[in-house]
Amino acid sequence: MAGMIGRRTLLTAALAATLAGAAGIPAFAADKVKIGVMSLTSHAGAFMAHERGYFTEEGLDAELVMFQAAGPMAVAIASGDIDFGVTAISGALINLAEKGAVKVIGGALTEEKGIDGQKILASNAAYDAGLTTPAGFKGRNFGITGTGSSFHYMISQIAAKEGFSVSDVELKALQKVPAVIGALKSGQIDGWAIVPHIAKGLAGSGGAKIIGDVADYIDGYQVTTIFTSTKIAQENRDLTERFLKAYSKGIADFNAALVDNTAGDAAAEDAVKLIHKYVYNDRPYEKAAGPIKAGAMRLQPDGKLNLTSVQHQLDWFKSEKLVSDAVTIDMLVDTSYVETY
Repeated sequence: MAGMIGRRTLLTAALAATLAGAAGIPAFAADKVKIGVMSLTSHAGAFMAHERGYFTEEGLDAELVMFQAAGPMAVAIASGDIDFGVTAISGALINLAEKGAVKVIGGALTEEKGIDGQKILASNAAYDAGLTTPAGFKGRNFGITGTGSSFHYMISQIAAKEGFSVSDVELKALQKVPAVIGALKSGQIDGWAIVPHIAKGLAGSGGAKIIGDVADYIDGYQVTTIFTSTKIAQENRDLTERFLKAYSKGIADFNAALVDNTAGDAAAEDAVKLIHKYVYNDRPYEKAAGPIKAGAMRLQPDGKLNLTSVQHQLDWFKSEKLVSDAVTIDMLVDTSYVETY
């Protein structure tokens, strides 16, 4: 009898595993991972991978954790509060990389010629006072989340190309993207630069004016990167590769549906509805759909990384004395995971 019960138990377990496999459910405990994201269309790779089960397919029990700025996300990676993040390179990220805490392992949002990209904005008050092109930022102020943020980098590159120094611009650090939006709409700041779905939304509602394109000032800008802790990158390659595989599927779906427009109208609408769960979800779908579609920028296929752009950003941070001169690209980036160029 005992032997029969034992055999029944084994058969039951085998049947459960078979049924689980047939249902597409891993027959083992999934690895829990927390992924840092922001409420931006540029994070759609994570949203799509999560909603369409790509993380689950790779044996990952994924939780998306919302942030409102790049710096805090880098700190959360270093502290172990989240496992993977997608955000712009910041001084905080580079400083943590120098300490051996974090590593960039791939690329996400990128500026690409021919694809609508980040827009340069002027407040209505500043526009009416003559700020109608980016050349007019000399002697005015510009909104950033913090010193060493991507916004700080962008205005410095705009200033350089227009023939003046970023020191000629008063930088207004407002910590969070929603605070910058509020300051721009109320005229507390003169200008800002941001991804198209926010920029076009502001311009379309009469909250600000678009006066230029970031792509005209920064060629091939690797706007956001995929990163993790150095410990995970070096000690858990299997987990990292599974994460990147799932994330890359989300990127492919997004690009096909909303950037290359090769997936058809139905797929595009499905993608927008999915993204709406995370972006402009305080608006009715009918009012959110247009800005989400208009804000679709290229996400790097398979998470490939523009290492040339990353090096340029690192060199800028050094030139502004925002990070140590001792930081090298090898400290910041693990190039073993994705294609780099």
